[in-house]
Amino acid sequence: MSVAAVLVTGASRGLGRGIAVEAAAQGLSVAINYASNREAADETARLCRQAAASDAQHFVAVQGDVGRREDRERIVAQTLSAFGRLDALVNNAGIAPRQRADVTETTQASFEEVLRTNLEGPYFLTQSVANHWLSSRYASLLPGGFKIVFVSSISAAAASIMRGEYCISKAGLAMASQLWAVRLADEGVQVIELRPGIMATDMTSAVKEKYDRLIAEGLVPQRRWGTAEDVGRAVRAILAGLLPYTTGDVIHLDGGFHVRRL
Repeated sequence: MSVAAVLVTGASRGLGRGIAVEAAAQGLSVAINYASNREAADETARLCRQAAASDAQHFVAVQGDVGRREDRERIVAQTLSAFGRLDALVNNAGIAPRQRADVTETTQASFEEVLRTNLEGPYFLTQSVANHWLSSRYASLLPGGFKIVFVSSISAAAASIMRGEYCISKAGLAMASQLWAVRLADEGVQVIELRPGIMATDMTSAVKEKYDRLIAEGLVPQRRWGTAEDVGRAVRAILAGLLPYTTGDVIHLDGGFHVRRL
């Protein structure tokens, strides 16, 4: 029995773990990409097995830094070796600056590191996967065809002067999503950008008190943090083919943060 397979980058924890578990519950095999924490990736695999819809599914941890070309090649090769196919790619892996700094003090090293992981990585990983689909020509097992999801951020449009390199990386990712959507539409590939808001993850743990207060004061109309499950369920809807007449679009997962208000 053939099972559709998805590669989720940065899936050892946080939003990526939520995405992987929802994909498992939907019935997909999942390649769990991680950069360095194998123990966390194995925990994601355990949760996927627990949520799995059938015994035919498989879950493999695939190590690799998406910001490195040789690692991207290995990630794709190992995923295809494990499953014999690939039906969807979720570009989720991302990093914040090691140290928040005003844009007048951003270092070139920090800028290059963040963009390498957050923009260069998903752009060229998508290129690799897209070229595999174009050359292999097998049919997707997912409703509506192959899927590519870019997980960006509200920082693609909301300026944060203490982490300019992060904002720029996410704004670039938003355009990358549109470029790939246009290029691959005729090839039966759907491309969608998810734009999470203030999410409860390791990345935001250091500023939890600040955002607890801002959320309570109405910064987010729904007055709560976003969760990994919120993002996972959105990805699940895309993989299930529930949004067939859309590509290149942005789905906001931010509790209404993006809505302009007077």
